Amino acid sequence: METPINLTALSSLLGIPGSTPLTTREMNERLQVYLYPPSKTSGRLQCFVSSLSQAFRVLGVRLLSRKEAIRKDGTFRPGIVVIAPGDYPDDELAINRVSALYNTIIVGIHDMPAPLHAGSSTQNKLDAIVSRLAWDMVHISIYLDDDSWTVCTMNGGVVELPGPCPLPSDIQATLVPKLAAQVVPPRPSDINFLPGTLASTSAIFSSIADDFTACARLWRGNDYLLTHTSRESLHYRSAFYRKVVARYLDQRSGMSYGFFARQLPQAVPPAIPCETAPAPGLTETPDDGIAVRVLDSWYRVKPAAVTVITTRSGCRKTQLDPATDLVSITLDNGRITFRTGSEHPDSSPARPSFDTLTILAHALGNTFIASLLKTLRPSWNFPGDLASKGASMTHWHGYPQHGQHELISEGYFTHGEHNPPVSCSTPQSAAYSLLGKLEALEASLKTGRPYRGDIHIEPHHGTNIVGSLDLAQTARLLNG
Repeated sequence: METPINLTALSSLLGIPGSTPLTTREMNERLQVYLYPPSKTSGRLQCFVSSLSQAFRVLGVRLLSRKEAIRKDGTFRPGIVVIAPGDYPDDELAINRVSALYNTIIVGIHDMPAPLHAGSSTQNKLDAIVSRLAWDMVHISIYLDDDSWTVCTMNGGVVELPGPCPLPSDIQATLVPKLAAQVVPPRPSDINFLPGTLASTSAIFSSIADDFTACARLWRGNDYLLTHTSRESLHYRSAFYRKVVARYLDQRSGMSYGFFARQLPQAVPPAIPCETAPAPGLTETPDDGIAVRVLDSWYRVKPAAVTVITTRSGCRKTQLDPATDLVSITLDNGRITFRTGSEHPDSSPARPSFDTLTILAHALGNTFIASLLKTLRPSWNFPGDLASKGASMTHWHGYPQHGQHELISEGYFTHGEHNPPVSCSTPQSAAYSLLGKLEALEASLKTGRPYRGDIHIEPHHGTNIVGSLDLAQTARLLNG
């Protein structure tokens, strides 16, 4: 994949595996799939699974035998995808053979329509999807109908495709990215936790808190951010599976979607032009500066630590209490530090958002853009805005209905529409966030319209809007 930045350097900066596949071709080559024997099946289910298997073969996805997929102790080999067609009794569920919660993706296939109703609210849709996933103990569900099939994911995504059986092109564009990019909450081992160290009494925090509060109020009429599915509200097969779900969610109270964030003000040095392109395979370190290509010329950007005030995991985004619902996250050379002020009212520790890495990737990308603009367009305001007031970030599981034209006229540039459809809680999403900003910068430079931010469209998932407007200004445009 030809990119405007060294992918090894990118993975080091973000703390993601260097082997993370970013294209569907790479995803096909890495995927290994095992067809778990069905307990009960039907003609339609058999036809679909047969077509799915053939589609995988056409795409070059490796199908594993039982001997290849299951270890001597009876557990699945780590890193594979398990397709589990039909309904299973408790003792035959595929989840029982998983050796660790985050190294196997299980896909359930059901000969029934998706459990959704026309006109359902966003909340009801999310509750129905997550409830069924928890009952079947799978990460992704596929539902079969007479003339269509539907993919439902734990981020509330619903994708309906035509035809009784899948075509390779549909599998490539829709299912493969969801199988190659697993949703995983931030691991405690990857984060420095510093509870009670957020300077929540400072003047800058008070100003930011006011912006969060105003933003929350403006979003209350939009049901995309009213979603919160409580873990305790779900139906489970047994107390054991209730505990499995709790562990998978890192003991969070439930699933909620979207985030608000404010990157703290940050001045950056100008990028340094390179006389020649970096040598292929060159190992770069932050101390050297990272080589970035813009409009076929190369520049070295000095990475810096970034800090963001954002909403904690599970809070109600439209009913924010800044004292308990705002946390701080810092990315410094691939390492994350998480700070809280007051603890959550129920005394349980605040958790970092599933989207932590994506949030920080946007913040790091902002510093790259500011550094490049200081050299390429020193009269443009974005670097000064970032230095004086930081930047805002708004994410929700929908797409701009109101205000997109106004955002574009404000100097926001759209990207991401053609990326593989992954969740924002994956390493791929973090990489797409930063790489997409460089695309947006090029679009800005080509049109001559000063860059102020970007609209990152995530297919099958949602939107990130990041830039110089504060949270409340962005909310007014989107909810006006």
